[in-house]
This record gives sequence, C-alpha cells and structure tokens, in this order.
Amino acid sequence: MTQIPKRGLGSGLQTLIPQNFDDSLLLKQDERIQKIAIEQISADKGQPRYTFDDQSLIELADSIKIHGILQPLVVTLEANGRYRIVAGERRYRAAQLTGLKQLPVIVKKLAHTERSEVSIVENIQRVDLSPMELAISLFRLRTEFGLKNGQIAKQIGKAESTVNNIIRLIKLPKKAQKALEDNRITEGHARAILSLEQWPELQQELLEKIIKHDWNVRQAERFAAANKEGESKEKVAERTQNETPQTKMLGKKIGAVVQIKPLAKGGKLEIRYKDDQDLERIIGLF
Repeated sequence: MTQIPKRGLGSGLQTLIPQNFDDSLLLKQDERIQKIAIEQISADKGQPRYTFDDQSLIELADSIKIHGILQPLVVTLEANGRYRIVAGERRYRAAQLTGLKQLPVIVKKLAHTERSEVSIVENIQRVDLSPMELAISLFRLRTEFGLKNGQIAKQIGKAESTVNNIIRLIKLPKKAQKALEDNRITEGHARAILSLEQWPELQQELLEKIIKHDWNVRQAERFAAANKEGESKEKVAERTQNETPQTKMLGKKIGAVVQIKPLAKGGKLEIRYKDDQDLERIIGLF
C-alpha cells in the first residue's frame, strides 16, 4: 500500500512569519537603541565635565574609527525636535572628529529637573571626573535637587564620609582649586589646606610651600597642625623641613641631594640620583 506523505505546514505559512524580526521592537521606547543624525544632537551645557583632554579625545576617535561606538549615548527629545545629551558627551565629541553621520542613542523621556539629575549621576558613574568636577557635581545634587549626602552616597556607590570630603573641596580658595584641577596638588594636600579655613593667609602660604618645595601630604598636615596649635615659625619649620644640617652634610659627602620625608611615625631619607650611572656611583660609595 502506498503511504501518503504527511504534509507539513508548507512554505506558505512561513511567509506570514518574519524571519528577520527585530526583537528590539519589543523593548520600551526609552530602552531601544536608535540611530540619530549627529547634527540633530546637542551637548548639555549643564553637564558635570567641563574640561576634555584633547589627546584622549583623539585616541577615542581613533578607536571609534575601528570599532564604532560600542555604548550608545543617552539623550532626550526637546520641543524643537533636537536631541539633548544626558550622558555620552565625550563619545559625541570624539565622533565629531571622525566625521560620523549618525550616532547610536537611547532616547529617554525626562523632565528638565530629572534630566539634570540623571545627567549628573550617569556622568559620575561612567566618567573619571577630576576632583573639582566631581565636587561641583555632588554639590549640585545637594543644592539643586535637595538630596542629603547619604542619599547621594547611595546613588553613586560611595561612602557618605567620602561624599562629605569631596563636597568640602568647594570651600577651597580659588587658587587651590585651580592647583588641584591642574594636578599640582592632591586631594590629601587639599584637605590639609581646608583644615586652615579660618586662616586664609596660612592657606595661601601652605599652597605655595606645597608647590614650591614639593611637600608630601604628611608635611602639609604637619604644617597645618603646628599652626593650629599656635607653634612658633621655627617649630613649624622644624616639623616640615626637608633638609637638616645632617642631610646637607650627607648630601655633600655623596654628591647628591638628600632629604627627609616625615611620616606618621618617624620618617625616611630620600636620596636623589640623576640617572642609572649616578645610582651605581652612589651605591658604590655605600
């Protein structure tokens, strides 16, 4: 008996089922990645980062030329039909250098205040902001949006004490803020300067000594502590000195600069050498 072959669904039904269906369409509108013309996108003037390193932008642009933009920008649609960046301005600037015509974006519906808050938080989480940029950003979260330091700490994943210390940088004198921004002093130096808040002239003196004499944080802290305790200038100098008659004598004998580096307990001697040959010479003397 001849068996009648079973019929499948046939190709007719397959034509009703798209084979290349874009499952991203199942996502919510503010989760989809879209391609938007770069000329329709504008930077946010209120975003946290206000300085961009030219060299790092060039390096990012070179990477984008090879790999494209791997992480979409976050934008909002404004009433005029343009898109405002919430997060991703650095990628946007680098893309401009490459001549890209379109950028991958996620369009979020946010009120103006929400946009500002999200922009600050996302940039803090995604970008290595400078200490002053971070301080200003956290200060804005507190003053513009009424967030407590504890709430800010939870949002950005830091301890509340860390948030307190960062926001305090806002109180630095302008010259100290600029020095911190230019990496001429560290946050540790900045905290020592802040501890002299009641004595602006001492703050300026400490800043100058840190930069001129290459003081470490411990020396800056000792200078601040000695002055707050009302010690004489001679005593302050003794507690922060890099050189003593003994180090000068030793330096003269070995033909090198010898300095003291005070630590929390005791300190260390630092011998400076010019090059590998000079180092070998000094080691030979010992």
